[in-house]
Amino acid sequence: MSWQLRRLDELGSVSRGRSRHRPRDAAHLYGGPHPFIQTGDVKHAGLYITDYTQTYSDAGLEQSKLWPAGTLCITIAANIADTAILGIDACFPDSVIGFKADPHHADARFVKYLFDATIKRRAQQFSQGATQDNLSQEKLLSLEFNIPWVDEQTRIADMLSAYDDLIENNRRRMALLEESARLLYREWFVRLRFPGHEHTRIIDGVPVGWGRKSLGELANITMGQSPESKFYNETGEGLPFHQGVADFCDRFVKHRIYCSVQNRIAEAGDILCSVRAPVGRLNITMDKVVIGRGLAALRSKTGNQSLLFQQLRAHFFKEDLIGAGAIFASVTKKEFEAQKILNPTVPLTTAFEEVTSQIDEQLRVLTLQNQKLRTARDLLLPRLMSGEIAV
Repeated sequence: MSWQLRRLDELGSVSRGRSRHRPRDAAHLYGGPHPFIQTGDVKHAGLYITDYTQTYSDAGLEQSKLWPAGTLCITIAANIADTAILGIDACFPDSVIGFKADPHHADARFVKYLFDATIKRRAQQFSQGATQDNLSQEKLLSLEFNIPWVDEQTRIADMLSAYDDLIENNRRRMALLEESARLLYREWFVRLRFPGHEHTRIIDGVPVGWGRKSLGELANITMGQSPESKFYNETGEGLPFHQGVADFCDRFVKHRIYCSVQNRIAEAGDILCSVRAPVGRLNITMDKVVIGRGLAALRSKTGNQSLLFQQLRAHFFKEDLIGAGAIFASVTKKEFEAQKILNPTVPLTTAFEEVTSQIDEQLRVLTLQNQKLRTARDLLLPRLMSGEIAV
């Protein structure tokens, strides 16, 4: 096996993202047809970036640049050395570096996996200690790393990307399932086009037989309480601990830290709702966990957990909806329990739950599958990137 030391600029072209206009938040730059990829989009992407939270107008494009699909994006500010490959033509700012692989020397997928395995950690060491982490292009290009010939790079990338392709397929299925449940709730309980609506009278915007109930009537609520920091660990001792809803775009909460004190507990399947900074972000826990003061755990008193999740989603339709903390938006248990939720009839609740509980179970299974795929890929990654496993 022949691996050689190379720098990034020896494998293709490297250029920094472009965003020349000042101020950068000028409204006329945004809202057009051109995808604008930011550091957060790179961080949350898988192998390829296809989703984005912002777009440029034609004016935005004029002061930036459109990079082609296949460009490897490397973040150099905020999130250091996160990487993902453009799955679409897109712009990005100068906090992102673009690498376009020379097909005779590199496979962009292999370079991305090499960042995951080794380069990211080395690049982050350059940026530590500053007020704000930042990595210059010069420092990035000073890094040398072992790399095989391009044919072998492609074989290695094919092996690893097979896992990422399965993960992405599952993610797309999950997104469709999430959307189907959300649309069904909206159709039945917001637009009021539920089964039998043609024969149901509406009085003051509420179907006959429906009522507004407090959240305390609908759900058992456990408010979190944070133990002392000495009880936290990353070694897996105790139960998973969650202080707030960080990845609120994801249905299921991810474990990062553990707690050896079992104080306020949320059971598997409980809905976790942030009660401060800001109020109303939601996750669901797949395991028994300890919750800190930034969270409340909710479980439907009637077993209609799928409906409760959608009701909370609809109720907290914007951040900081309730609460009046001096520093953070927050809510007490009494205020939380007092929130009024529109509640349908029992037969309609049962019909909705029968459909959406099956969706919830499919989402849980797909999430577990993706966890196993990521674990298998991550175990294989360093051995392939070091040449320990021949391909």
